[in-house]
Amino acid sequence: MKFQEAKQLVQQWRQELFAPNADIHTVMMKHWPMEASFKIAYPFDHQDRDGAIENYFGPLFASFADIARREDIMVTGEDKGAIWVGITGHYEMSFCQTWLGIPPTKKRATLRFGEVYRVDESGLTEAQILIDIPMLMTQAGVNPLPPSLGSDSSVPSPATQDGMLHKPQSPKASQTTLALVDDMLAGLMEFDGKTLESMAIERFWHPNMNWYGPCGIGTTRGIAGFQQGHQLDFVMAFPDRAVVTDVRFAEGDYAVSSGMPSMRATHTAGNWLGLPATNKEITMNVMDWWRRDADLLVENWVLIDILDIYRQLGVDMLGRMHKLQEGSAQPAS
Repeated sequence: MKFQEAKQLVQQWRQELFAPNADIHTVMMKHWPMEASFKIAYPFDHQDRDGAIENYFGPLFASFADIARREDIMVTGEDKGAIWVGITGHYEMSFCQTWLGIPPTKKRATLRFGEVYRVDESGLTEAQILIDIPMLMTQAGVNPLPPSLGSDSSVPSPATQDGMLHKPQSPKASQTTLALVDDMLAGLMEFDGKTLESMAIERFWHPNMNWYGPCGIGTTRGIAGFQQGHQLDFVMAFPDRAVVTDVRFAEGDYAVSSGMPSMRATHTAGNWLGLPATNKEITMNVMDWWRRDADLLVENWVLIDILDIYRQLGVDMLGRMHKLQEGSAQPAS
């Protein structure tokens, strides 16, 4: 199967699913086999097709009847013997019914998403989906997470406004982008456990880089802003972090990485997300989209399953949210 055919399969499914008055069951059964794998952010976790309909897509569309998609980046590539299509953007909707216990605002709301789809000769076979649930909690005024160190402003589309790659891209450019991302990730493993300088990230990142993290971490600008707003606390908290399973591919100036889980690490120090060290080994579900400009990375869109990380570290953030609504809990600090 060619990249363009894979894109068309994913696009056709999305268009039918989000069409007015679409029948979710009919659309899902048309495009996905029963044994398809859906790896979705906590609390949805791993589902087959019917489980994904009942537990994720059904409630999502029931709570947000006018839900629509605004897609910022679509990248297609090959890895692990299959073609993958990675899309990130936002849902927008009227928030008029409770979802996951989050109270409706009766106003327009947005929900950031990242999706990576596996496509083979039989069609769509696997979906990895991360959504920024704390972002919706914040809009409803019931986010129990500590304040982000970065900015919680809206995450923009690429500065070049060219992230939806509908046309074939240069294979040479794709190879260059993937090599740069691979080298950058290898450089992160050079952390000596003491100083950020040991990773020398300026080898790979533009001085005015933008790093668009999830709610709870936020957006940072520039290498120093990224280091202080996220990287320092993160690498100190998880010095032994290692990739455990990962899909990575590139198309043109863009690259995508996804894993559910993507990383394994031991929580041996405090401060990250306001949590003291627990010495627990956890896994992390993470998705990244990168944009390359010449020889450096300039933008990075990141989604992390933060509620699942808190769960593994012994904190039920959905439970804290409910207590916060009842007036019996304070936001984490």
